[in-house]
Amino acid sequence: MFMGEYNHTIAAKGRLIVPSRFREQLGDEFVITKGLDNCLFVYDNSEWTALEEKLRSLPLTNAAGRKFARFLLGSAATCEVDRQGRILLPSVLREFAGIEKDAVLVGVGSRIEIWNRDKWAQANTFDDMEEIAEHMEGLGI
Repeated sequence: MFMGEYNHTIAAKGRLIVPSRFREQLGDEFVITKGLDNCLFVYDNSEWTALEEKLRSLPLTNAAGRKFARFLLGSAATCEVDRQGRILLPSVLREFAGIEKDAVLVGVGSRIEIWNRDKWAQANTFDDMEEIAEHMEGLGI
């Protein structure tokens, strides 16, 4: 399970250091794609395979399913970690998430999210956690 928050800087050529704790769990190769809330999602190969299978099982006649599959699969890229523990973030993904210099990597269970640092701060103030916690009760948490 991925957890924790790490701040890193994107190098001039679009390289990002992946924290060692995340690298240990991800392995040498993994998938990165567009995510919800204008961040990027990172999946290890087993989680990605499970997600692909779920997307494949959606009926072709379901317009929302087709659009969601295009969103996730169309932008997906396989990444490999170099000797310095970095990955090359594809420019299309950096542009989507607005990541130019400062990034935040956040472990959220089965995936990692990569955020533009300013967007992370704006979107995740957690001021409304009491209200959200009440809604989680209905989901069994």
